[in-house]
Amino acid sequence: MVAGELVQEHLRAGTGAPDDIMVGRKEPEDEERPNEAVHAGGAGETISKRAQELEEDKEAPPDEREVMLPNGGGGGEGEEEEEKRLETRVYARRFAVLAVFSLYSLVNAFQWIQYSIITNVFTQYYGVTNDKVDWLSIVYMVAYVPLIFPATWLLDRKGLRLTALLGAGLNCAGAWLKCASVNPQLFAVTVTAQVICSVAQVFILGLPSRVASVWFGPREVSTACATAVLGNQLGTAIGFLLPPVLVPNTPDNVELTGHNIMIMFYGTAAVSTVLFVLAVIVIKDRPPLPPSQAQAVLPDSPPEDYSYKQSILNLVKNKAFVLLLITYGIMTGSFYSVSTLLNQMIMACYENQELNAGRIGLTLVVAGMVGSILCGLWLDRTKLYKITTLIVYILSFVGMLVFTFTLDLKNIHLVFVTAGVLGFFMTGYLPLGFEFGVEITYPESEGTSSGLLNAFAQIFGIIFTLIQGKLTTDHGPLSGNLFLCAWIFLGIILTALIKSELKRHNVNMGADSNHLKALTTDCPGDCPSEKKSNGDKMEPSVSFSRETSL
Repeated sequence: MVAGELVQEHLRAGTGAPDDIMVGRKEPEDEERPNEAVHAGGAGETISKRAQELEEDKEAPPDEREVMLPNGGGGGEGEEEEEKRLETRVYARRFAVLAVFSLYSLVNAFQWIQYSIITNVFTQYYGVTNDKVDWLSIVYMVAYVPLIFPATWLLDRKGLRLTALLGAGLNCAGAWLKCASVNPQLFAVTVTAQVICSVAQVFILGLPSRVASVWFGPREVSTACATAVLGNQLGTAIGFLLPPVLVPNTPDNVELTGHNIMIMFYGTAAVSTVLFVLAVIVIKDRPPLPPSQAQAVLPDSPPEDYSYKQSILNLVKNKAFVLLLITYGIMTGSFYSVSTLLNQMIMACYENQELNAGRIGLTLVVAGMVGSILCGLWLDRTKLYKITTLIVYILSFVGMLVFTFTLDLKNIHLVFVTAGVLGFFMTGYLPLGFEFGVEITYPESEGTSSGLLNAFAQIFGIIFTLIQGKLTTDHGPLSGNLFLCAWIFLGIILTALIKSELKRHNVNMGADSNHLKALTTDCPGDCPSEKKSNGDKMEPSVSFSRETSL
């Protein structure tokens, strides 16, 4: 039988796995052998003909091989090599890679927010205005936008290890330089150190989806991505909690303030150094064998004709991804703005509450960490990316409204609750955006898609922080928060317009079920002889999984 008839018969039987299907060429000797037995010149002639037929089988033309199933045939060396190439495995080392990455991402996020949460302390110590201290946070966003393109190019061309080591190393260098800035006259030094840390962030924020895809299997990739993002969120949470404790407001004792700042800076530098050493030891580009079929079918390194520019153009032409860029930028930019200005919002409504401002920030981020993990587990189980993203977006909008209108009710305990609700959904959205972006842009590089998402997040974060900060200073926190609510509502509308095509998920599922189908050609009798296949040909199913309903 030809390949199409065999597959149709196999599907009617409903048994066996794709590897059980044996596809062969129609052998004319089945019909002609009785005559050969009569007219052959003896056993020697029969053996000679059979050897000639076997030789022809070995030299089957490429178009004939293309109609065969990938794992079909008689088990020759080609099939063995194909099976070996598509072999997958997960390694215990993946947990160490994820842990080290998450921890140094944590330290980088801590260094981002450690100034803003005690703005009043640093303004008094260095003798500068609030907006200058705000720029110590904004510089993270400003540095990211122009540097993300060379950073993602480096990730695609040189791999995960070099990119990760650059992030950990620059993070360590910036932390040590901050130790040299503990002097009221050296504000420029602390700015320089923060710029170095912001450059390190460029080599960190785009890696969660790459770490998850390269090291983790299809049933745990979303959870792994959420965990990697979780490290950054945990760093923000600790950044809200520890600085107000380590550096209390002592306006009458500048020396004590400097001593407290030094303790915080030296502790951060020591931890950064340990994590850099661990990153050198633990982090590798990829495991010996890929963890999933989606990774197995991708080349280990970019092909010679790979074009980073073309990869960017492909993403820009993807309408669904462009919509995701805007919606992810709005949501994450709003989170950055709220985090940066939280101290000023709380201090405007509640006097002498620096410590509680840090605790409210901690509540916001810790609740978001829980939301991130739950969203990651939900995605691994259901693969309902768009529906989950849309629901979380709507609930974030509701949370922002509640936070806005309850902030000035003179009830600090209520602010803890509303901030926790807001953080649960707003911060929980971050890994959703990463994973959704990878799904709708596969097989483009995870680092490139994640990098663009983060670039838009930084752009919106800069704009939102500057505008909301101005509104908060001139008109109070209410007007600034309403400004964010309007943008988040726009994000809901744009999220609903995203067309969901789960391309990576389709590859993983297709590899498991070997989605091949027999299609009848239009010209079984008129086609050239080399293209005939008895009216049947093998074609892979190219339709992508789409989300339709819960």
